[in-house]
Amino acid sequence: MPVINILIFLGGLVLLVKGSDLFVLTSSRIARRFGVSEFVIGLTLVSVGTSVPELASSLTASFQQASGIVMGNILGSNIANIGLIASTAALLTNIKTEEVMLRRDGYIMLFASVLLFLFMLDFEISRLEALIFILFYLAYLLFLLDKVKRHEEEIYFKDFMIYFFKFEYLFDLKSRIKPQVQERGKGNRNSEDTKKDTLKTGKRAQKKNESESEIELRTKYESEFEIELRTKNEPITELRTKSKTEPGYEDIDVDVTEEKLYKGSLLIEFFKLIASGAAIIIGARYFVEQAVFFAMLLEVPETLIGISLVAVGTSVPELMVTISAARSNYAGIALGNVIGSNIANTLLILGCAGLVHPIMVTSLSIYYIATFMLMMSFLLILFIRTGWRVKQFEGLILLLLYLSFMILILRLG
Repeated sequence: MPVINILIFLGGLVLLVKGSDLFVLTSSRIARRFGVSEFVIGLTLVSVGTSVPELASSLTASFQQASGIVMGNILGSNIANIGLIASTAALLTNIKTEEVMLRRDGYIMLFASVLLFLFMLDFEISRLEALIFILFYLAYLLFLLDKVKRHEEEIYFKDFMIYFFKFEYLFDLKSRIKPQVQERGKGNRNSEDTKKDTLKTGKRAQKKNESESEIELRTKYESEFEIELRTKNEPITELRTKSKTEPGYEDIDVDVTEEKLYKGSLLIEFFKLIASGAAIIIGARYFVEQAVFFAMLLEVPETLIGISLVAVGTSVPELMVTISAARSNYAGIALGNVIGSNIANTLLILGCAGLVHPIMVTSLSIYYIATFMLMMSFLLILFIRTGWRVKQFEGLILLLLYLSFMILILRLG
């Protein structure tokens, strides 16, 4: 029954989306517990986190060798990010933009789209091309981490290309790995030195104890205690009671309690991480399976299912976040998320899916869908450039183009 398949499809989508949200949230909490900086968390988990549904569904489709679902999902998500999400944010409020957003991330997004189109011309995304995508994405992350963060002056697209083709990211990666290894070795040496010092101290104390008799020690401690009583004029019972309520005594108990709570809450976070990961895997599996089922049932290409049901379904959470951000006057964040998500979709997600299995490309994807994606990307860059803001009528143009394209592509299918 198609009704049951629709319910399974929607159930898989809910598991996929909610599992992805919980996975990203839990991962960021665990990363903070282990002292990972906010910048690194934002650069990796937050930027990639919005693309987790696309990643899970594309990998699942790649394992099932459903190339049409993969290409439709990637191209459709990129188009939906511009034509549906960015346009909605612009309709709700004028989106203020910055020059660096265009000349660095905007041009990198455009470069990734052009590179994808060129790789598609031979009707296949090979494993080598997928590896190039992933290499570009890793270089992009290191570029943001090492160049953009450390330099006060603006860093643009040309600087990224120089950074990539001079292989500077390899040196940056090596410089990041080496200090960590040295710190670990230093920590191990410090722990060994501490152990040695402890052993030496213990031996000295043992020799001292052997040299003094128990009677002398008792007499010594009793005399010191009596002197302390006389100076403070406090009874023994009060002193004993006070010793239990001194800060040092309470801190030990609090530390032990906090340590138990820390371990317990960390255990819960790991359990949530495993549960959310399972939800993503199960949800992606049923989501993709039913998408392929509907493609066969309706006798339409898998690419059309990928660009419509799969792409729009995985973009719904981002749409809700965009509407909320635009109402709170944070629409610029939504636009940055669109650009970052398109970069991650093309370079990371398609790269990972292509490594699993080479992706076959249809003429529909090349001559219609990818061409329209390039046009929308150019248009978004143009709108950002005009007055450094995306106006409401420009958002309306993007939305109308998106709706017209979806109607046209479904009719062609």
